[in-house]
Amino acid sequence: MTTKPVPSDIDIAQAATLQPIEAIAEKMGLSRSDIELYGESMAKIKLESVEKLSARPNAKYVVVTAITPTPLGEGKSTTTVGLGQGMHHIGKTATIAIRQPSQGPTFGIKGGAAGGGYSQVVPMEQFNLHMTGDIHAVTAANNLLAAMIDNHIYQGNELDIDPYAITWRRVLDVSDRDLRNIISGLGNKGDGRPRQAGFDISVASEVMAILALTTSLADMRKRFGRIVIGQSSKRAPVTAEDLKAAGAMTVLMKEAIKPNLFQTLENTPALVHAGPFANIAHGNSSILADQIGIKTADYLITEAGFGADIGAEKFFNIKCRYSGLRPDAAVVVATVRALKLHTGQYRVVPGKPLPEEMLKENPDDVREGASNLRKQVENMRRHGVSPVICVNHFASDFQSEVDAIFAVAQEMGVRCALANHWAEGGAGATDLAKAVVEAAEEPTDFQFLYELEQPIKDKIEILAKEIYGAGEVVYESKANTQIRQYEKAGFGNLPICMAKTHLSLSADPSLKGAPTGFTFPIREVRASVGAGFIYPLAGEMRTMPGLPSSPAAERVDIDLETGRVVGLF
Repeated sequence: MTTKPVPSDIDIAQAATLQPIEAIAEKMGLSRSDIELYGESMAKIKLESVEKLSARPNAKYVVVTAITPTPLGEGKSTTTVGLGQGMHHIGKTATIAIRQPSQGPTFGIKGGAAGGGYSQVVPMEQFNLHMTGDIHAVTAANNLLAAMIDNHIYQGNELDIDPYAITWRRVLDVSDRDLRNIISGLGNKGDGRPRQAGFDISVASEVMAILALTTSLADMRKRFGRIVIGQSSKRAPVTAEDLKAAGAMTVLMKEAIKPNLFQTLENTPALVHAGPFANIAHGNSSILADQIGIKTADYLITEAGFGADIGAEKFFNIKCRYSGLRPDAAVVVATVRALKLHTGQYRVVPGKPLPEEMLKENPDDVREGASNLRKQVENMRRHGVSPVICVNHFASDFQSEVDAIFAVAQEMGVRCALANHWAEGGAGATDLAKAVVEAAEEPTDFQFLYELEQPIKDKIEILAKEIYGAGEVVYESKANTQIRQYEKAGFGNLPICMAKTHLSLSADPSLKGAPTGFTFPIREVRASVGAGFIYPLAGEMRTMPGLPSSPAAERVDIDLETGRVVGLF
């Protein structure tokens, strides 16, 4: 493994040699007429390409997931990019599909989602910032509906909307804790009717979830119409279609529905589309991007957010259910530092150095923390998918600690590969690529975790007990009432999109490793009918993050002489 110093992400990205985006499209079998240029290095792919490519054979479909991460993340995006690049080093072709990052983390503390080191999607500045305006379109469509709700009430409330039962909130793609709870409509009589309201971050909007799960413009229009914004005084659901808002929302989203085309540092095609959070929404890039990408290479490699108990579970039971696509293999990313964290002995704080004791050689800690790795591999096997463990290499890792992970993999009968794609690019991911090729050739027995016809509580408890390890599920009275109302309204046959902490298999972020027998609390249950899932909230969940004490935005600036962005990772 190389130990040479690696420049900052932005320095690497700005030194990259990019191919014209038309050349990247050509690698995928797309012509100039299939794309719409956004400058020289970005493009949107026309939806007609889905039909144009439909006769081609499907690529092998690989999802990249991870163990339960530290608050710093463990490199899934970097691994997705590195694996895509690595495939080319072993004579295979690959297309990657990842989410667009929210400006919340970008300007907060976690950073962007373009990968890192020598495994990045470029141009990284555009990728991590406005890109082609998709998130702005999501914000506009969401807030148009919010405005039409309040206007309807102000203009006489013909639909008899109960102001206290409105569940639709405004959104903004900036972390801003002061907007979590607000009073709107203050002022004179003509300024609206005062009511308690609030903001979520844009990527938590149901509009974003719909963008990620839709399969066509017509399908998106139908999904917008099905959005439930609240209830009437008689407890009947009120929809965006009832408010006559769905058409205008679709118009605002007609460009955003087209997947975006980028490239990696090694000129591998990269589809970037949609950005739902995984701990709040379903945490996967769009079905449309996958429908295109799966026809354009030997391998389509996509990423599911956070740990396998969240993003990958939702990939299987929500995304694959709606797309009809079936995975051939799953990569479970693990790091030495995260496995040490899962001993429960250390505390990692974003923005602060790792604890000194955590950096010392200690393979026993790795073996102990590997309980989490074992559980996440088991979760992949529960869905009938062949797992591959990727040891994402850090310079601080000791060989004995890496050996401990390989020993755990051997005990479980799972392929394992050490990857150094952050420092070496695709060349550092060739062992991983070879392992994935082997795993993807194995016969799969893919299966969903539950049947849609099962009662909502049965589906929740299957998730909590089989995937998380809970002993029992308890419901607050509000959640019980909501479940009864949703089933009565005919929403009971939707999949479950659990909102819970990404820092533990449980709902308690301090509970590390692979806990069992714990109580799993459901405090509230929401219905994202347009997106097509039931949305239980387990424990304390924030749908609008706050900025840290030293946000990344403080370090981002523009070099006025060159016009280049500086300080962005």
